[in-house]
Amino acid sequence: MTQNIIEIVNRHAEQAGASRVSRIHLVIGELSSVVDDSVQFYFDYLSEETLCAGAELVFRRVDVKLVCGNCDETWQPEGIEWRCPACGESQARVTEGREFYVDSIEVEDP
Repeated sequence: MTQNIIEIVNRHAEQAGASRVSRIHLVIGELSSVVDDSVQFYFDYLSEETLCAGAELVFRRVDVKLVCGNCDETWQPEGIEWRCPACGESQARVTEGREFYVDSIEVEDP
């Protein structure tokens, strides 16, 4: 995953004619199983000798949001209880919380 981030960011930085990438904004959903420290660790190692070397990673976490399959109520679950607070049904669809993507990058001009 981290290698893909670097490839995506490098490609866009090169297209923009940047001399280096200074900051990368990542969006990570609570259910994505992505650990910020792990991404940072591998990023520091894998980005050496790329336009991303030394760039700051900025993580934005997205909470889980559900929609009831019975009554269309939208809510954020607390703990492991995912029953609809409006009707008590347990058939919910995740609408937010699985994200993992590069939101934006900040670059320096040559």
